[in-house]
Amino acid sequence: MASNWYIGVDIGGTKIGVSRFDVSTSSIVEVERFPTGIQCDPVDAINRVVGIAGAWIENAGSSPEAIGVSVGGMYDVHSGCMRHAPHLPLWDGFPIVSSLSEALDAPVFGENDANACALAEWRFGAGRGCDDLIFLTFGTGLGAGLILDGKLHRGKTGLAGEVGAIRVSETGPPVRGKPGCLEGFASGAGIAMLAKDRQSANPSPLLPQEPSAKDVAEAARQGDALSLSILEECSHKLGQGLAILIDLLNPERIILGSIFTRCESLLRASIEDSISKEAMPETCKACEIVPAELGESIGDYGAATVAALGIENTLRKTS
Repeated sequence: MASNWYIGVDIGGTKIGVSRFDVSTSSIVEVERFPTGIQCDPVDAINRVVGIAGAWIENAGSSPEAIGVSVGGMYDVHSGCMRHAPHLPLWDGFPIVSSLSEALDAPVFGENDANACALAEWRFGAGRGCDDLIFLTFGTGLGAGLILDGKLHRGKTGLAGEVGAIRVSETGPPVRGKPGCLEGFASGAGIAMLAKDRQSANPSPLLPQEPSAKDVAEAARQGDALSLSILEECSHKLGQGLAILIDLLNPERIILGSIFTRCESLLRASIEDSISKEAMPETCKACEIVPAELGESIGDYGAATVAALGIENTLRKTS
């Protein structure tokens, strides 16, 4: 008899979330989180995940039907290894799937976080009913998940959707080691780097010496001119990037996560202004820009959706 729950593991640049998803109610019923960062050791982190999941398995008296992993970085779906994650450099090449499957004796499926969240919003959130949508993470980094003609599009090497690498300026924060890339303007890391640079030249009393994207947003809400100018530049560049995607892929909907869901009022006007100037009127009119509906739980739902679709695809292949 199949189990009625999944375990989700959301591996991000600042935290890891381990969640328990109830199939009968289609809801996350329990979550535990712990911080990550540049020096996060993958072995230690996975052992901690296994400890949390193992306690749930013991309490439930049964194993989960599957485990889904959402990875905040480039991920090799064939090997189950992290390929490259700028915000988790020690994880390069680490065998995430095999480590979890061996420790927890359950099938494990993985996707990069943009794909996982795109699937979650498509199934449970703002993408319901769409056959052509783009989801952008817009968190610590910037990546995109593409649902095209009702299917997840990974591309030849699984790297489709790396929109953060698009160059939108000759200069800018060197996120990904590429000054002027879109992620350098439209991501938590990029906003923080912009703020640090501008703060050193023209300090704001409302920002610390090492400001985070959250610090910038809070100061902007208080009318801080420097913070408002940073978010204006961020949203302008993001709009330019979205215009490229709109003309290239002609999506019905673009869903923006994380920072946009928290700061929509500070960002939307400039994003839409850039899109209207850059995208063709026909493609622009056909596409709506919406915040992620799953909010702060999107990473948890993303990991659970990866587990669910992994099992569904397995059953389809064997039937």
